Amino acid sequence: MDLKTFSNLPFYIKLACVLFSLFAIGYLVIIGKEILSPLIFSCLFSILLLPVSQFFEFKLKLPRSAAAMLSVILLLLFVGTIIYVIGTQIADLAKEWPDFQAQIKRSLWEFRGWVQDNFHVARAKQLRVVNTATSKVLSPDTAAVGATVLSVSAMLLFLVFTFIYSFLFLLYRSLIMKFLESVFLKENTATVHEIVEQVQYMIRKYIIGLLIEMAIVAVVVSVAFSLMGVKYAILLGLITGLFNVVPYIGIFTALVISSIVSLGTSADSSQVIWVMGTLVVTHLVDSNVLLPLVVGSKVRINALMTILGVVIGEMLWGIPGMFLSIPVIAVLKIIFDRVESLHAWGIIMGDEERKQNKLATRFMVRNKKVKVDKHDDIAD
Repeated sequence: MDLKTFSNLPFYIKLACVLFSLFAIGYLVIIGKEILSPLIFSCLFSILLLPVSQFFEFKLKLPRSAAAMLSVILLLLFVGTIIYVIGTQIADLAKEWPDFQAQIKRSLWEFRGWVQDNFHVARAKQLRVVNTATSKVLSPDTAAVGATVLSVSAMLLFLVFTFIYSFLFLLYRSLIMKFLESVFLKENTATVHEIVEQVQYMIRKYIIGLLIEMAIVAVVVSVAFSLMGVKYAILLGLITGLFNVVPYIGIFTALVISSIVSLGTSADSSQVIWVMGTLVVTHLVDSNVLLPLVVGSKVRINALMTILGVVIGEMLWGIPGMFLSIPVIAVLKIIFDRVESLHAWGIIMGDEERKQNKLATRFMVRNKKVKVDKHDDIAD
């Protein structure tokens, strides 16, 4: 069935076909998480590393396999350094776990006293509400420890496959490009090249912008927490920078983690207020100044699609889905903008309000000028 025949079908048949396709794609995405998730991460990393690999290959005259391997090793060193710094900070925090646990309990006791004095709710009643959550957080059982070990093992396995796939993508990039050309008709070859080049440019600029933004946020938060006397300031700064990659939800998660760590490591309970205020101000400056300045308009997606993408990504793939949602939506928008039958989906994903406002203002000014000219002509 060609596109013309499909467009002539009744609406309910077209709606059923679209819904069936969406359900089928969603089911395949869910069951294929273990394969697709590292593949997409590897695709993003390989696009980021492509200029490095080309430098080794064409400037230093290395074989493509050696150039790809060196590029992946550089990425591995970068990721390994971040993991090592975070791991050492978490190890130091684990050594102080008994003191951390006792401090949390003291802070909760003081907070329950403040609630009792101001809201007249007895400590016993408050204790029944928070006791279960506190015991789960502060007294991990064997099952929780086992789940943590399995999660760490799964993460390490995920990283191994991601680096292997990144190397293979760089090694066989010419073969992949020939495959994409052969999948579509010859008259669409120019469009395929345009989409691939646009996706590479957008993804590379977007990831570099995010890395710069992440580094700035991590440094600013670490310095601010250090000046405030917060313990594990570097750990909390790195966590804030990493979680800031996830729009809207990431900064809230970092705020909760930082507040808990500050509450458990500081004798002054008011320090938590300063920690929360610092993160809120950092988020406001980052969203309104740093993000438009550093990342710019590399990914022009409106806030509605951003939030929906993050939520759906978390529902499908968990934390990896939250990180991948924005690049995937951006790639889909590039494709939708260049396929005529899917152009409407590209419009709903885009953030063209500012551009439309400029066009509307220009149109109003032009009409006003035309009316003035006509009025002058009539007066003459």
